[in-house]
Amino acid sequence: MAPVSVLIPNWNGRARLVALLDRLREQTLTPAQIVVADDGSTDGSAEAAASLGAEVVGLREHVGFAAAVNAGLARCRHEWVALLNNDVTPEADWLERLVTAAEAAGAWFACGKLLLASDPQRLDGTFDLLCRGATAWRAGSGRADDKLWDQPRAIQFAGFSAVLLRRELFAIAGPLDERFGSYLEDVDFCLRCALRGIRGLYVPQARGRHAGSATLGRWSAATVRLIARNQLLLVAKHYPADWKRRHGRAVLAAQLLWGLPALRRGRFGAWIRGKQEGLRMFDSIRASSVPAEPGWLDSVLADSERQILKLQRASGRDAYWRLYFLLAGAPSAGQR
Repeated sequence: MAPVSVLIPNWNGRARLVALLDRLREQTLTPAQIVVADDGSTDGSAEAAASLGAEVVGLREHVGFAAAVNAGLARCRHEWVALLNNDVTPEADWLERLVTAAEAAGAWFACGKLLLASDPQRLDGTFDLLCRGATAWRAGSGRADDKLWDQPRAIQFAGFSAVLLRRELFAIAGPLDERFGSYLEDVDFCLRCALRGIRGLYVPQARGRHAGSATLGRWSAATVRLIARNQLLLVAKHYPADWKRRHGRAVLAAQLLWGLPALRRGRFGAWIRGKQEGLRMFDSIRASSVPAEPGWLDSVLADSERQILKLQRASGRDAYWRLYFLLAGAPSAGQR
C-alpha cells in the first residue's frame, strides 16, 4: 500500500487541530507524513502542531483555504495526499479504507461518508453534485444515514473536508484557485478534473464525523458571502461564451433561490454583498480563464443533475431543488 501524506489546513483552530492530530495516531494505516498548513493563526496552533510532530507550513497572514492547501501541498512528499479539515474526526480505518479502495479501482481521488458531529445518525454529506445553475449539493446532507448512502460509486465531485487525492492530480488539473479563497474551490477543482475525464470514487465504509464550517460558522455572514460570490466565479471561469443562451435560465433560478435560505437566516445582506463581489470579479476571472468546451460541460452538468434528481426522489425532495427544476427545467441528454 502506497504511503500517504496527510495535509491539514488550519486557521485559529488549535483545540480541534490537536484533537485531530491525536486521532491520526489511531489510524490503522499510519500516515507517512503529516503537514499542517497554518493560515496565519494567532492562537498557538502552529506551535502546538510542531510539538506533536507535524511538519508546519506557516503562512504569515490569513489567506484562505485554497492558498493554505496549495502551500501545504508543496511540502507533501508522497503519492497520495489525504486532505482533512481540522473539524473532521475520522474513524480509525478511514485512511486505510480510502487507499485500499482507490488503489483497487485505479481512482484518482476518493471520499467517504461524513456524519454530523452533533447527530451521528444523520449525514453531513457524501460526495458533491453541481447543477447547471452553478450551485452545489453535498449529497445526503441532513438525511438519515441509511442504505441509500451505502453504495460505492464513481463520482465527479468530492468535498475537500475529507478527501484522498493522488498528488499528481494537481500537476494535471492545476492547484486550487486561490481567487476562491474558501468554499467551492473544491467544486472548481473537481470540475477541472471532470472536464478531463478524471473521476473519483465514493467509499461509504470510510467514515468520519464533521462539525461543519467550524472555523467561520455554517451560516455566518462570511460563509454566505463567500459561497454567494464563488457561485458566480464558477460561471465566469467555466461557462462558454453563449452561457446565457445555454444556461442563463438555470443560473438565474439557482442563484436567486439560494438567496432564500440566506434571507431566512438573516444573511440576505451577506448574500447581496457576495453577488456584488462576484459581479465585480466576473470579467477579470473570465479574461484569465479558458472556458470549457460547451459539449463537455453540458455533459458533466447533465450527468450531475440527473444524479441530483435521482437521489432527491429517493431520499425526499428539498424545497430548493424542487423549485430549481421547476424553474430551470429537467437536465438535457448532455451530449458531448
